[in-house]
Amino acid sequence: MTADCIFCQIIAHEAPAEILYQDERVTAFQDIHPAAPIHILVVPNKHIPSINEASEEDAALLGHMQLIAQKIAKEQGIASRGYRLITNVGNEGGQVVYHLHLHLLGGKRLSFTRYI
Repeated sequence: MTADCIFCQIIAHEAPAEILYQDERVTAFQDIHPAAPIHILVVPNKHIPSINEASEEDAALLGHMQLIAQKIAKEQGIASRGYRLITNVGNEGGQVVYHLHLHLLGGKRLSFTRYI
């Protein structure tokens, strides 16, 4: 955990968030600036700044993040209609918080020209 990381603080329940799922490896919570009717962040509990810093030892964790996103999409009723999973990497990739996370977006037809 990194003390100045807002996602680490949310994972530790030291900062407010609407947490929808949490286990020993990942936490999922509502995005505070939603870009779609459903906009949930799925983050590893381990502080990894971005996918660029992930290693082979993180492979199972990265897969678990994807499967939890799938589970949440089913729970939110959007799995059969479709949804988007996005990972922003670095400044030019639009990353704002430097703690790896998936954006789970759905609840409406999403445009391919809109970036997060």
